[in-house]
Amino acid sequence: MSEFTQSELEAYLDEALAPEEMAIVENAIRNDKELLRQLSAINGRRDAGLHTLGEIWRRYHVSCPPREQLGSFLLNVLSKEQATYVDFHVSQIGCRYCRANLEDLERQQAEASQDTATRRKRYFQSSAGLLRRDE
Repeated sequence: MSEFTQSELEAYLDEALAPEEMAIVENAIRNDKELLRQLSAINGRRDAGLHTLGEIWRRYHVSCPPREQLGSFLLNVLSKEQATYVDFHVSQIGCRYCRANLEDLERQQAEASQDTATRRKRYFQSSAGLLRRDE
């Protein structure tokens, strides 16, 4: 019998475990043919279209806030209840999907900020000397 639950194996296949847990399952697979058979059976069931409600929930990220809401979270414009949920979902649940979206949005925000600063500097440099001083 496997030391992993069915839901842990499904989470492994969905890459929804923490990296440390993924490594533990990966190492166990290499040494346990029965575990490999279990994973193959899960994939076979999925390929056949037999899904549980939990699998559908995880696969389609039903509990994940939309990307627009994650962006609003970064801008601190969500209601307190929404912000609390997003924070819980990312920090406590550890949703890797949403964390990756947040990191991407933060990177885009930083790039946009840098682009704005560069554009302002160019505008200033291009107009330097063209403005008159009234004395």
